[in-house]
Amino acid sequence: MEVGKLLIFIGGMLVVVGIVVMLLGRMHFPLGRLPGDFLYRGKNTTVYFPLATSLLVSVVLSVVLWLVSRWRR
Repeated sequence: MEVGKLLIFIGGMLVVVGIVVMLLGRMHFPLGRLPGDFLYRGKNTTVYFPLATSLLVSVVLSVVLWLVSRWRR
């Protein structure tokens, strides 16, 4: 029973995150094109390393998970 509730919660969170990403894309928020995201375009290759975007997502998720853990106590 607990596993089912957990899967429903994770699915709901994925839906919310998907909606937020779609809305940010429509507002032209430069997620994925932040200063600090490295892009190398060679003759035959392209290498993209989203360092700043990864750090931003990590901080936001850490704060959200910290708030959820405090709320569940």
